[in-house]
Amino acid sequence: MKSNYKIILSGGGTGGHIYPAIAIANEIKSQYPNTEFLFVGAKDRMEMEKVPAAGYAIKGLWISGIERKLLSKNNLLFPFKLTSSLWSAKKIIKQFKPDIAIGTGGFASGPLLQMANVKGIPTLIQEQNSYPGITNKLLSKKANAICVAYDNLERFFPKNKLIKTGNPVRQDLLEIDSKRAKALLFFNLDTTKKTILVLGGSLGARNINKLIEKELGFFQNQKVQLIWQCGKLYENQYQKYNDKKGVQVHAFLNKMDLAYAAADVIISRAGASSVSELCVVGKPVVFIPSPNVSEDHQTKNAQAIVKENAAILIKEADLNMEFEMQFSELLANENQQQKLAVNIKKLALINATKDIVKQVIKLIEA
Repeated sequence: MKSNYKIILSGGGTGGHIYPAIAIANEIKSQYPNTEFLFVGAKDRMEMEKVPAAGYAIKGLWISGIERKLLSKNNLLFPFKLTSSLWSAKKIIKQFKPDIAIGTGGFASGPLLQMANVKGIPTLIQEQNSYPGITNKLLSKKANAICVAYDNLERFFPKNKLIKTGNPVRQDLLEIDSKRAKALLFFNLDTTKKTILVLGGSLGARNINKLIEKELGFFQNQKVQLIWQCGKLYENQYQKYNDKKGVQVHAFLNKMDLAYAAADVIISRAGASSVSELCVVGKPVVFIPSPNVSEDHQTKNAQAIVKENAAILIKEADLNMEFEMQFSELLANENQQQKLAVNIKKLALINATKDIVKQVIKLIEA
């Protein structure tokens, strides 16, 4: 068994694809320090910034997704982008000579894994969602292994390739209970009030932000305080509310372990990585899934948790009618909070990253 592996990874577009790829690379690096890594992302997307910040080299492809508006400029350019990306991916693979290609989702993973398959290089897909997108469905036909976080995905993927591992999560989330006091001090919070953590994803969620802005008076009446992650796209719009007592607005939370440790209740989108983290964290969660994603997969992610009586789900279309009632009922019911926290923690797959790495090494050494 050699230890100087060469591994190429692709995951991008959102933090939900980027951070799992980085987590997998970090785990491989910790076990096999001589491994050489190369990431492949989409030019002008956030992975081109986040991956180098994590200490890894990255190359960009000229690729983007297909937009709903059929005659948009991006859609007209798509065939040219795809051809360019396949050619670039082929060149990158030829130069780097990887032992394996790993895809965690995002625009660039399609061309990269497709060309790896053509070249006979083993490929592993890490599918985060309960309802996969079209790219991974197509790639699954030739992939060697598909690591998933939910049951019943044989509807979409070849059953003999499926391994239920869970999604990679930040290792600093495993012991957040012991960080409570430090977290309250870090965020300068009132220890006599409950803390609500609002998460809309790394870029932000417009409709969640609009909801929180509208309900600031309601939260004040409920005597709670907010850590509100509004996303970098909305920072200028909502920073003014930092002047309001009991409200903290952050474009991005760099200390997620402390944010989770400080929280009593969490309001969140239902991206796959967020859902997996929230299972590990074990706090009461109100999911507000984004309806503007392929196959409405965030709603399906949230429903998989809700059916275990482990979270609350409110659809965006129902927020005006249901949010205040459901949220005030949850705040007033300590038993319900405790039940949700216990049940969601039962769903955590804390060894996901290590289990994925086992599959990676197994494929390389096959």
